[in-house]
Parts: sequence; C-alpha cells; structure tokens
Amino acid sequence: MSRVTINDVARASGTSKKTVSRVLNNEPNVRDQVRERVMSAVAKLNYRPLTSARSLATNRSFMIGLLYDNLSPSYIMEVQAGVLEACEAKQYIMMVQPLVSTAADFVERVESILSRHQPDGLILTPPITDHPKLLAHLRKSELPFASIAPRQPKGCIGVMLREREAAAAMVEHLVSLGHRRIAHIIGDPKHGAGIWRLAGYRDGLKRAGLKENPAYMVQGRFSFESGVAAARKLLALKQRPTAIFAADDDMAVGAIWAAAEAGVAVPGDISICGFDDTTIATQVWPPLTTVHQPVRDMGKRATEELLRVLGKGEARMVEVGYEMRLRASTAPAP
Repeated sequence: MSRVTINDVARASGTSKKTVSRVLNNEPNVRDQVRERVMSAVAKLNYRPLTSARSLATNRSFMIGLLYDNLSPSYIMEVQAGVLEACEAKQYIMMVQPLVSTAADFVERVESILSRHQPDGLILTPPITDHPKLLAHLRKSELPFASIAPRQPKGCIGVMLREREAAAAMVEHLVSLGHRRIAHIIGDPKHGAGIWRLAGYRDGLKRAGLKENPAYMVQGRFSFESGVAAARKLLALKQRPTAIFAADDDMAVGAIWAAAEAGVAVPGDISICGFDDTTIATQVWPPLTTVHQPVRDMGKRATEELLRVLGKGEARMVEVGYEMRLRASTAPAP
C-alpha cells in the first residue's frame, strides 16, 4: 500500500495542501468548519505526517519537552500521559527529561538539552516551574513554555488549581468527622504545592477554631519514604493525632504503612488522607480519602495552551477545579 500524503488529505477534505498544513501546524485564522473537515480526513485516511518533512518545511522540530524534578512517580506518570495525549492530537513528539533543579549546573544542563533536541517549547512541572534562573533564561531566549501550578501565574502560560482552598476543604471534612487533633505532613517547600497546602491546612484549623500544634506539623518531601518517616514521628507522640492530612498521596500511603507497622488501625484508630488522587490512592488498603487534582488533564491542558501559543494564539493561564474523593481511610474520630 502506498503511503497517504498531504495531497490525499487535501483532496478528501476539499481544501488545498496549504490549508491542510496550516491546520496540522495549529495555525490561526482557519475557519472551524474547514478545520473539522481537514481533521476528519486525517482521521479517516489515518494520515501521519513525516516529522522530518514538516521540520524541513517549517524550520520547527515538532517536539515538546517535558522537564521534571519530582519524587512522586504517580504524579509524573499522570502528567506525562496528559502531555502525550495533547502532543499526539497535534502530531507532536514528546521528549521527557528528568533533572535535579538544585544542581549547580542545572541551567547549563537545560541549555545542553535545548541545543541537542531543539524543542519548539517546554512544559515545566514544579519545582522547575518556579526556578528563577531558568525562567529568566527561557524568557531571554524567547522559547515558549507552559507552567503547571506556578507560584506566580501572572503573565504565564499554563494551568493551575486552587490548592489552598482544596486543602482547607479537606481539613473541614476531618473536622466534620469529629477530629480535633489533626496533623499535617508538609510537602516539599521548594514546590508551590507544599506552601499552598500548608496554608490551606492552617486555614482549615482556623475556621474550625482549632489552635495550631507545631508537633503536629512534620516536614515531608512528596515521597513515600518521607511519609513513613513523618508518620512515625506523629505516631510516637504522647498525645498522637486522630487524623493525618498528608500533602500528597505518596506521603499519605507512607503514613498508612507506618500505622500498620505500629499496629495502629486505619481508620479505626487514626484517619489518614492525601492530596492529588493519583492511581496509588485506590491501590492501597484502605482506599485513600484525598483531593482529586486532575493531574493528567492538567498536563494535557498545559500542553494545549503551549501549542495554542505556538500556533500564534493567545497566551492563557487556565484554572481547573478539584473534587473531594471520600474513601475508607477516614472515619469519625475515635
């Protein structure tokens, strides 16, 4: 069978080769009806443009780079899935690059990656999304990038969620179950999420008229291991908490593990909840009460916003909603 070409798509959609190219490159000023006809023909003919040919014709790589420095495999897998979905919809390639944002040569490492691969744009995840030197370098080089949950969203492309509000809502849920001794395993302070969720925890306590107890606020790092270590400290307290709100699911699962190690029943003796609603939340026993952050959709939306800008569209920071996922890891206070 001969390979389907752009000319075949043009004939099937009743448009020109140039119009098909503009649609595939996500360029503006194409009528919605025409765009739909072209994309319908692309799907019907199963057309797959040669990236090399597109690159030569447009002087673009049709590659999007995803940069991350995150200890949570569940979070990163969800982000990757969303970015890949958006890239494939527009015939882009996704490049994934793990990095250490605290390294002295971090910006130089990114510069080397950009020089080798020459992506058309980048997706930045926390804490990279807030790295001042990298942001300054990218803006100076005029390389488009989209940010997921940046601390300073003004003027940025990307996606964010009202994390402080969501964290306060989780504390309010625990209060509604009769809990008054509520602890918090804090997220990595390099991440905006760690700061926002701690602020939300404090908001929730304040609204309930509860005083903060410094012993109930233990530092974590958005990892299973840090959740285990933090929960061990909390469970060893003379007056241990009746509920633990961890700033992400991996730490919450670590807390459940530590409770089992100590012979403390969840949720009979202590309620444990998390944040993100990644796949691990329903794979652990008991299933985890958590805040549903649409991580996969956030990766997808951030990529769509970046591709919009690459197509000369308007730069936007979009906001997504959260939901409470109430499962078996929380119950009325003992």
